[in-house]
Amino acid sequence: MPGLGAPGYLLRTLERCARSGPVRLLDVPGFGDPAGQACSETLGSLADTVARWLAVVPRAPVVLAGHSTGAQVALHATVRAPERVRALVLLAPTFPPRLRRMRPLLGALARTAVHEAPGAVPTVLPTYLKAGPRRLLTCVRSAQADAPEDVLPSVTCPVTVVAGEKDALCPPEWIHHLASRAAIGRALLVPGAHAFPHPHPAVTAEVLAQARAEAP
Repeated sequence: MPGLGAPGYLLRTLERCARSGPVRLLDVPGFGDPAGQACSETLGSLADTVARWLAVVPRAPVVLAGHSTGAQVALHATVRAPERVRALVLLAPTFPPRLRRMRPLLGALARTAVHEAPGAVPTVLPTYLKAGPRRLLTCVRSAQADAPEDVLPSVTCPVTVVAGEKDALCPPEWIHHLASRAAIGRALLVPGAHAFPHPHPAVTAEVLAQARAEAP
């Protein structure tokens, strides 16, 4: 599940994962379509969409992964359909409590942006332009209002929480705290910043493969 409805930056990880088995990258209907009537803009509506997909996807239970705000969506979808998820992977999950206000969030975004791979921008920009600032802001505000640390104790499957070493949006202490809140949780630091799956698809795919191999 991509962050802010922009799947393009995860295509390289998708290709890597596909070498070892079936994988799906969710492009939520309507998010990037200005004329969409069923646009999913909040975490709750996005989680409902993913839960409905989980109910019908073949070969379930699955390893469900989400990145950034998509990690929050994946978490809530897992709570909605626990029997359909064998392991949960939260990649750069947002937002620690101090970033649930806009000014600190913008500061962390600026500190992170200088470490991002330049090639990631063209992969997300078309979706952001289609969605428009109102929808993006609605999604961000919804994510800021969420408290994933309070949701994780309800998850019974193994949880892996991952962050890039240069990510001020998802700092190390945050992923360790989230992992500690899960019944079966672990935290991992990987190279890169917030959008690490784009410049480091092999590393990201390996994390997902390991979660699948270790899941019950």
